[in-house]
Amino acid sequence: MHTVLVLGAGFGGLELAACLSEAASDEVRVILLDRSDGFVFGFSKLDVLFRGRTVDEVRIPYATVQRPAVEFRQETVTGIDPRTRRVTTDHGEYSPDTLVVALGAEYDCGATPGFTADGHEYYSLDGVRRLRGRLDTFTGGTVLLAILSVPFKCPPAPYEGALLLHEELVRRELRGATRMHVLTPMDSPVPVSPDTNAAIVGALADRDIEYTTGTRVHALDPAGHTASTHAGDLDYDLFIGIPRHRVPEVVEASGLTEGGTDGWIHVDPATLATPFPGVYAIGDCADAPVPRAGVFAETAARTVASDIVARLHEDGQGDRYRGQGTCHIEFGGGLVGKVDADFLSGPVPVAPFHGPSPELATEKAQLAAARRRRWFGT
Repeated sequence: MHTVLVLGAGFGGLELAACLSEAASDEVRVILLDRSDGFVFGFSKLDVLFRGRTVDEVRIPYATVQRPAVEFRQETVTGIDPRTRRVTTDHGEYSPDTLVVALGAEYDCGATPGFTADGHEYYSLDGVRRLRGRLDTFTGGTVLLAILSVPFKCPPAPYEGALLLHEELVRRELRGATRMHVLTPMDSPVPVSPDTNAAIVGALADRDIEYTTGTRVHALDPAGHTASTHAGDLDYDLFIGIPRHRVPEVVEASGLTEGGTDGWIHVDPATLATPFPGVYAIGDCADAPVPRAGVFAETAARTVASDIVARLHEDGQGDRYRGQGTCHIEFGGGLVGKVDADFLSGPVPVAPFHGPSPELATEKAQLAAARRRRWFGT
């Protein structure tokens, strides 16, 4: 049996395991490692933050994975040697035939001075719990929501958070007492899609949420509750930030990031292969020319699965990675929009937008349920 070791059980790792299970369960043994005991869709964090869901309600235990040829193990990766494909964990070591690194991105809150002490984020479950507690005591004032570094996971997520926070404050009759301001170092929310940009910026304007582009918050002053930017200091009563993203330390120490842009894993954009034979990287940790989002990790996983099977059968290379993905965007009021992005198939990226509707909210829920059935068999 050809052993494939997959580090990380997020969108990419789970989809890769499912693909290999379907295509080659009699030829491949897939070992799926993750330090967590369960999977949470990124968008489910918004349900916990704003819709009263609990973490236990949105977490899917990895123990429920029921896929032929796939074995999940809860272990923490402590070392990676890509030259020999040797991996050590807190439980032992592995030397697989093929290694796929899908460990995602981690959040470096300390990269922005003062943010750990006086800021909040909702990209981690701990951050969601902490911000939810702060919102429960919030009675009005100035809310700054700032993107602290680029790239970051799910480009629409900061704007989804702003729109859903507006909705909560209206419901609690606090919106009139609250000023909301979104800041970003980018020129637009989703640069590849003008129609998506227009919809998001219009939604912010309709809700009287200020929006400033080309502006980065460099530091917070916890004593004075001010955010420092190149244009001056901004006062706040509640600061919500999208923290700097980086590869996990074990990936950085492995040498996989050599040649990658800004500390990410260098990969062939067509195959997601690293320079090391038999080693691939997919998802948020990889330096692929696409946004960091689960849907792109999924399509990357399908490409890698195709390549692994093709090599098993000595049939050349598998499918070329096309950088395609569909992203659903929350607009509040039960309405969801959608952008269909294709970064690599043609001469230029294209990303048509579908306006928010209840039907797309239903579609989003159905796709989540379908992924759960596919990945977990439940």
